[in-house]
Amino acid sequence: MTEKPLGFGYQFAAGAIAGVSEILIMYPLDVLKTRIQLQGKAPVPGQDYYTGMLDCFKKIVKNEGPSRLYRGIGAPIMMEAPKRATKFAANDSWGLFYRNLFGVEKQTQPLAVLTGATAGATEAFVVVPFELVKIRLQDRASAGKYTGIADCVVKTVKAEGPLALYNGLESTLWRHILWNAGYFGCIFQVKALMPKVDKSDKGKAMFTDFASGTIGGTVGTILNTPMDVVKSRIQNSPKIAGSKPKYNWAWPGLGTIMKEEGFGALYKGFLPKVLRLGPGGGVLLVVYTGVMDWFRQMGSQPI
Repeated sequence: MTEKPLGFGYQFAAGAIAGVSEILIMYPLDVLKTRIQLQGKAPVPGQDYYTGMLDCFKKIVKNEGPSRLYRGIGAPIMMEAPKRATKFAANDSWGLFYRNLFGVEKQTQPLAVLTGATAGATEAFVVVPFELVKIRLQDRASAGKYTGIADCVVKTVKAEGPLALYNGLESTLWRHILWNAGYFGCIFQVKALMPKVDKSDKGKAMFTDFASGTIGGTVGTILNTPMDVVKSRIQNSPKIAGSKPKYNWAWPGLGTIMKEEGFGALYKGFLPKVLRLGPGGGVLLVVYTGVMDWFRQMGSQPI
């Protein structure tokens, strides 16, 4: 039985609900990841230095209070709806486009990877300004400059110009292309390898979605973490007239980090990131699929 197709509006709404659900559950891990990614090889006098995820967690709670683990959540909450909505809606829409383009009736593994990569590129254009604000609010060294999201936006634009909100666009494109290619490509492959599940068996169907989404999120994280580290460095480096930023472009930035801090530095913050985006990828797929099924049961018309 072929599932009832739903329009872009329903895909967008389901993706938005999935994204907000994931961020509410997993956000503190994102704060830990960003803090670890932003620190250099050597401690900075007067600033906390984190030796790992648990050390970072303990020092933030002890020195800054538990609420700091949710510092800057307003930006990702505002971002998650359009970000995840764009991810899933673009993936579904690009999937249809590529199947028509290549004359293929059903999705294949190569098309799943290509579709995910294209959806990731589409998603990147939506998220860059939100990501920049989030990074600057999460960094302890710069967070004191801003009273909140709006203040961060105003001060960034005033000091660096409107285009500064798109600092790190290139590295963000690479980050999202790699993550989405790995995520959707793995989901397709894992589901193909797992026993077929009757959609009426909600428990088994949910487990299949969670398992494939978790594996996809883990693989996507392994692929894109180096670009995420570079992106964080670029977006947390304000542009100053007459000076060249240390981190500007993605691939040269990778080279700079490797040269100064070693290959391992490209995977700074990997543990909290994979703990978030592994299971988080499962949560995303479960909620997205569940909401789309609910729309179908409600008899929604394509919009």
